[in-house]
Amino acid sequence: MRTLRFSEHGPAADVLRIDDAPAPAPGSGQIRIAVRSCGLNPADWALCEGLFPGDLPRGIGLEVAGTVDAVGEGVTGTSVGELVFGPAPFTGSSAGASEQAVLDQWFPVPDGLSPDHAAALPMAVGTAYSATDALGEIHGKTVLVHGAGTTTGFAAAQIAIMRGARVIVTAGETHADALREAGAKVTSYRAGIADRVRELAGGPVDLVLDTAPFSEALPELVRAVDEPAHVVTLGLSSPEPGVRTLVGEGVRPSYRMLGEFAELAAAGRFSVPVSRVFPMEAWRAALELSQSRQARGKLVLRIS
Repeated sequence: MRTLRFSEHGPAADVLRIDDAPAPAPGSGQIRIAVRSCGLNPADWALCEGLFPGDLPRGIGLEVAGTVDAVGEGVTGTSVGELVFGPAPFTGSSAGASEQAVLDQWFPVPDGLSPDHAAALPMAVGTAYSATDALGEIHGKTVLVHGAGTTTGFAAAQIAIMRGARVIVTAGETHADALREAGAKVTSYRAGIADRVRELAGGPVDLVLDTAPFSEALPELVRAVDEPAHVVTLGLSSPEPGVRTLVGEGVRPSYRMLGEFAELAAAGRFSVPVSRVFPMEAWRAALELSQSRQARGKLVLRIS
């Protein structure tokens, strides 16, 4: 099978190659799928540079959709031919950006949801769901989601609205209208975030979720609340004392609700925007767009 992987660590553009490799065999409790679509994430490029190191070669591609073509021992509830999606394990010699991939967790793709849009869900929804959980009880509270133009931020804003929060977001024009339609108040990323947010909220907001830590906006976000502990960031660390970091708290993506969110997406009641779909052979163009931070939505590789 063809697989996109690396045999040494370094910048993704230098070390990634499309290789031929044996198809992985599903172990106990696993299934194997013929991959149709694979979502791409910044974490894929970080794997190339040594994130979670292990034996080489290693594959990339953390979320996939495709058709079941083999089931492991003890698997029930699915069968060969079913269209499914889920997070792809990435510790073996191949991962999701392959013609075939094994899954430990999977969910049916409901009617009305394309494989491309199903493959866009796992990382954004899993991370946003856990991050919103980390905020605690938010019903009736005012929550600022910084970076709602990212896929995780876009998902988190919708989840917070579903949980009864009054949501303010920072976002660019690409997704501003969709966020307003979902029920959020929108302001820009420009300087002066804290003042604009306080004006929209009528005072300090109760909680902040920072889903765009690369923007270096934490000082402004801290000014939008009464105390730094009311700010939670997806960043690996915080230069602002008192700000909570999800990595530091050991929070990991939660995938248990993916099936429910797929049903909502199929019904038009939830979405993770897909910006571009590339053939597998055009992975370099996808990498360049991803690293430009101008993707404006999920990037997807069409495998077959």
